[in-house]
Amino acid sequence: MAASPSRVLVTGANGQLGTALRKRAAKPANHLVATFTDFNELDITSDQQVDNFFQQNHFDYLVNCAAYTAVDRAEDEPEKAFLINGYAPGLLAEACKSHGTKLFHISTDYVFDGMSNSPYHESSPVNPLSVYGKSKLMGENKVLESGVGMVIRTSWLYSTTGNNFVKTILRNASSKAQLNVVFDQVGTPTLADDLAAVLLQIIEKGDSSFRPEIFHYSNEGVCSWYDFAYEIVAIAGLPCRINPIETNDYPTRAIRPRYSVLSKEKIRNLLPIEIPYWRDSLKTFLKEML
Repeated sequence: MAASPSRVLVTGANGQLGTALRKRAAKPANHLVATFTDFNELDITSDQQVDNFFQQNHFDYLVNCAAYTAVDRAEDEPEKAFLINGYAPGLLAEACKSHGTKLFHISTDYVFDGMSNSPYHESSPVNPLSVYGKSKLMGENKVLESGVGMVIRTSWLYSTTGNNFVKTILRNASSKAQLNVVFDQVGTPTLADDLAAVLLQIIEKGDSSFRPEIFHYSNEGVCSWYDFAYEIVAIAGLPCRINPIETNDYPTRAIRPRYSVLSKEKIRNLLPIEIPYWRDSLKTFLKEML
């Protein structure tokens, strides 16, 4: 007898990762039954709504993609950032614990201060510089305290959905002769579809791969925002010139880490995965998008 398909709830379903999960989950090869919700269908900041939803539905896994991601705006509305990124994950974790559901919680490289010169490991000291980073760290801690949550930190996420760096560069480079982009912030881009594939692989493998710990996942390699923008424009064949500038020449409301490369050694030891190089994923993405 074939095993019953895993029942999966995805919150934040209309965001970058949620949309990527929806597309992948629709493929017949994925042995799961997925439910996708946004804030209109499930307000994850409401303990009453979360409790009622879990009373009425049973899930084997919850992938929490819901987040407040306006990094600069968070400096002016910290209560909202902490409510969604810090408090809500705790509500979801407690509901999962009460109902026997395993939780994947998506976090960020912005929990680090960027003072390292080598890739951050899961055990590296955290020291967020922004309200956004602090709110995400609070969410991580609440999920880990529950004992039922696997925290996946990622970086520089992009997709066809929502606002992201790739879409912004494509839009601006299509109408401007040149763009200034910082060269002294270094990290690794992550194609949302690549992360979605890894999450579904863990779900498919079941309890043998689920660990209530922190894991890092991004694409492979290292680049600056300038390098990233240069490749986007080059691959897209746009005549726009990309000029490297220092962070000090492009002040933002929130402070970003200067270095936020994530070590993927731990997740490689968990899964037999080949992590795509960031430039290869970008080429694949732009080929499909343009």
